[in-house]
Amino acid sequence: MADFDEPIERLIEYFRSLPSVGKKTAQRYAFYIIENSREKAENFAKAIMEVKDKVKLCKECGNYSTSEICPICQKRNHKVICVVQEPKDIISMEKVKNFEGVYHVLFGTISPLENRGPNDIRIKELFARVSKDNVEEVIMATNPDVEGDATAMYISKLLKPLNVKVTRLAQGISMGSDIEFADEVTLEKALEQRQEI
Repeated sequence: MADFDEPIERLIEYFRSLPSVGKKTAQRYAFYIIENSREKAENFAKAIMEVKDKVKLCKECGNYSTSEICPICQKRNHKVICVVQEPKDIISMEKVKNFEGVYHVLFGTISPLENRGPNDIRIKELFARVSKDNVEEVIMATNPDVEGDATAMYISKLLKPLNVKVTRLAQGISMGSDIEFADEVTLEKALEQRQEI
């Protein structure tokens, strides 16, 4: 394998640090930057810095936004909250065109193996929203795996005394898979056929 000059190696290593990017892909990305114009490289760097400077968390749901309250929270029905693990899951759920509710991002799941308990994810914030907005339904859209199911059951048990309907996406999504990778038809069916938990 060829050794590259230090600036090239550093760029390759930065690309390698991205999720799902191996050495060969990182090298292709690095050479793409090198072979294109300086203007393109500057625009790419500016786009990264602009995201770092301007994007923050929505004060309501925890989604990424350039405003205090994201566009979804500004326009949608707050009586139905769809709970997801990460902001990227909102992108997947938004493929389902007939969902008119809002979201709540937990930023993880309860996972004893990773030393992450209920206080390490945004459960308190969810309860504050449920009380404040007189929420009628909470849809648990955590991943259908052990941690996602455990988190959904934990939240469901805490919400029961508040007389809030708690549902779980139907199992059109395979056990162990991520919401992020589900197609829109599967997600739409899972949303339509959700069950109370």
